[in-house]
Order: sequence, then C-alpha cells, then structure tokens
Amino acid sequence: MQFGRGHNAHSLAQECGVSRRTIFRDLDLLRFSGVPLAFDEEQQEYRIPGMNFLPPTDFTPEEVLSLLALCYDLGGRGVPLYKPARTAALKLESALPERLREYVREVGTAVHLRLEPTAPLDKAAPIYQQLIDAISRRRCVRIKYDSFSEREKIITKLSPYRLLFSRRSWYVVGRSSMHRETRTFHVGRILRLQPLDDTFRFPRGFSIARYLRNAWHMIPEPGPDSEVIVRFDKLVAKNVAEVAWHKTQKLKRLPGGRLEFRVTVSGIQEISWWIMGYGDQAEVIAPPALRDLVARRCRGMLGRYDAAGASDSAIARPSPPRKRASGRGRDK
Repeated sequence: MQFGRGHNAHSLAQECGVSRRTIFRDLDLLRFSGVPLAFDEEQQEYRIPGMNFLPPTDFTPEEVLSLLALCYDLGGRGVPLYKPARTAALKLESALPERLREYVREVGTAVHLRLEPTAPLDKAAPIYQQLIDAISRRRCVRIKYDSFSEREKIITKLSPYRLLFSRRSWYVVGRSSMHRETRTFHVGRILRLQPLDDTFRFPRGFSIARYLRNAWHMIPEPGPDSEVIVRFDKLVAKNVAEVAWHKTQKLKRLPGGRLEFRVTVSGIQEISWWIMGYGDQAEVIAPPALRDLVARRCRGMLGRYDAAGASDSAIARPSPPRKRASGRGRDK
C-alpha cells in the first residue's frame, strides 16, 4: 500500500489470508494509530502516501534478547498471536547494529523456553479471527459447539466478551443464550461460527478475574467457595511447595517432611484431577465432598485395573500339559 500499486479490501483480504471484515477493522486501527490512509475513489484502492513508519524505539541489549528469545521459542506453537510476534522479531533483529546483532545471536543460543503442549489452532484460526472481530465491534455470533459438559453438539447465540489463553488453549468467555449465563467455550471445539448483526453490551464491572472467582483453573462452579486441605507426603512435598498453584494457597510444613496445602476454590471438580495426579502421595482432608469424590474415582480406577488384570491373567494362563499315550510316545 505504501509502495507500488494500491489495494482494495478484497485484494488485501486475499493477500493477508483474512476476511474483508478483518481488513476493515485493521484499516480503522491504522487510522486510529495516526497512519495517513488515503482512499482513491476512482481506482477504489487504499494507499499510504509518502514514507510512513512507526516511530523508532531505543532498545537495550537485554530488552532485545528478551523479545527475541520469547518470540523465537514461542513462535510456531499454534498460538495465533505469536506468529506476527515472530515476524516482528525477525524485523527487529535485522535492524540491529552489527555488534548488537552478534551479541544477541551468541547469547540467544544459551536461552531456551519449554512450555506445556498447546492445542493447535490451525483449523480454528478463521474462527479465532472472527471472534476478535466480533469482540472489537461488540457483535453477537451464533456458534455450533461440540460441548464436553452436555456431551453433544449444541447451537447457541453468544455475546463474546473476552478471549483468554490459559495453559494450553484459547477460550472465549461470553453470555450464552442457551444457558442464559456467562460461560466458557474452547475455541478449538467451535465447529461453526456465524457473525450476527445483533450488538451486545459488556456487563457493568465485568472482568475475567471477577468471572473466574477462585476457580482452580477455568470453570467456576455455582455456590459458595470451598476451603480445600490436602496433605502431601515427603516424596512430593518439595515439588508442591515450589510452585504458586493458586492465588489463595497457604503452606504449612509438617513433621517428617510432609506438607499441608490449603486453598480456597470455586468448585471442587477441577482441583480433584490435580490431586489425583499425585496418586497415593496426597490425601484430601477437607472438605468431605472432595474427599468422597477422589475416593470414588480411585475406587473406579482400581476396579478398572482389577478387571483388566483378571482378563489379562485369563489370557496369559498356560494350558495344562498334555498326557502322553502309554507305550507309543506321542500325544493323543
């Protein structure tokens, strides 16, 4: 747009691999940022007249190293926001003075990041972009969703409030017409999305933190919060104590190297899976409902392995030796 021929919205959408709606949003953002954007009525094309760049910024070597390490290690992991960040990092590196570029390359080989596996969004990238557009324009969408909790595919009208990346995946938080409340939807399980002309208003005082309350991870459950007490044996106590698992956690050292872990959570389902990950090295002390839930799941797990063990034993049981015929030395 700045050099060579201009572009219309259709050609820009094709060049960038996005929708026309996204292009119009980005053009508005350019204008808002102070970039002089001209539209040729006769040619029906957009142009940026003259030379126009974002103002230069002075970076310290440590700032450059941090940006490049983050973008190089995180880029290409299926998280949409990191793809343009990686491209920006390449541009930043190429513009560095030679001595600084050599320093960053040398030190950068010593810095590596390993994150948890993430859910790839290659197939859901168009839906992600549509959600970004809907949120920026405060437009409702209709989604077809493969629901884990309902165990079926559902269709609901959604007022998308916020997109949230947490641990491994992208989620959209918004009011669902089907559930008549604010819910969390995994972007990768949205099968189809239809933009609507209906608009929505953000609830007064809405924030992701307020919506999640004290959820262990993503799903706050209705009802009052629960104080959870778990005792960990010495083998895993140090590992548990080293991590800030939750904003409300409190730790108490016990005799023999054991650890008492206290936390206040909005629901017990999510934290139950975390506790079970420590096997027989963790014991739920309170609340009784969580202790019962973990006990039921442990009994179910034991029953599954007992049944599998019995089946495997029957399969592996050797056949009794065959008797030999007297005087002839051969089997019957």
